[in-house]
Amino acid sequence: MPPTLRATPIGKIIFGQYNIIMDTGSLVLIVSRLLFSAVAAVFAIVTWSKTREAAWMLLVLSAISSYAETVYSILEMFGITKDFFPVIGSVPVATIIVSCLPSIFFIAAFWVFLAKRKITPIV
Repeated sequence: MPPTLRATPIGKIIFGQYNIIMDTGSLVLIVSRLLFSAVAAVFAIVTWSKTREAAWMLLVLSAISSYAETVYSILEMFGITKDFFPVIGSVPVATIIVSCLPSIFFIAAFWVFLAKRKITPIV
């Protein structure tokens, strides 16, 4: 049976059999994160088809991995990814990797952009 959303009298929403209680603000946050990161990923894929520069390709990967991080964090919030991965302390390794990937791709994109133009950043 697919999970269902039930509204309660006090403005809370219960998700399926998991008894995840979230208020309307949390639901708006989830939907807006999914919407905007999906739009960014679509534009990134269109950009990917139009350019072959390394810096732009890394920015595209950053946008797509940002969408993946959004989806993963929502699945984690619902408890779907619980107990699937090895942990470091109390944090799953997959959470660490997925949340750091967009920043890693941004760093690489800016690094490639600056290196191509022979600009050395002040360190």
